[in-house]
Amino acid sequence: ALRRQLMSGIYDPADPIIFPFREDKRYRSWKVKQEPDYGAVVIYMMDVSGSMGGEQKEIVRAEAFWIDTWLRSQYKKKLDTRYIVHDAAAKEVDQETFFRLKESGGTKISSAYQLAHDLLLAHYPPEEWNVYCFHFSDGDNWGGDDTARCVRLLEDFFLPSINLFCYGQVKSAYGSGQFKKDLDNHFGARDGLITSEIASRDGIMDSIKEFLGKGK
Repeated sequence: ALRRQLMSGIYDPADPIIFPFREDKRYRSWKVKQEPDYGAVVIYMMDVSGSMGGEQKEIVRAEAFWIDTWLRSQYKKKLDTRYIVHDAAAKEVDQETFFRLKESGGTKISSAYQLAHDLLLAHYPPEEWNVYCFHFSDGDNWGGDDTARCVRLLEDFFLPSINLFCYGQVKSAYGSGQFKKDLDNHFGARDGLITSEIASRDGIMDSIKEFLGKGK
């Protein structure tokens, strides 16, 4: 209205009365800005083979509990959690079974990695989800061939696609601890992969800090 009066020459600074007309009214409409609503999925994998004793499994369960608690504080809207256990073969279980299951047998780590791979492709495309994988074992594996398969899955799928892949190795009197050495030797300080050694319950907090310290 002021602009119209100034342009038409009827504005009187001595008597600055402005009467808006209908044509003077303008409305600014809002613009919708699409923001991605990414959820997160966490896949916990645990070795339940014979070399993983009760103490080792309890350490894994305690660490998984605290990791889950932290992630839920960061993703309050949408956080899915899936659980995989493996010895020579892998299977998906519910949370209660994950925290209670006691099995034995040999170890084939790639079975868990392959199942996690298939689960993500089927339900959680990495381009639409923040993906975190945590695998816990005592480091025993059936041999170099299976470790090589794990390395290929990490190299070709997990590391290029997901937010973070963490491997926690729990010290065991019966486990060789070789798997962490193999990962460290192959990947070094590769971004997106963190390995941690958990000697006892006292090492749980330090391991969690190693895994989540970068805030990815």
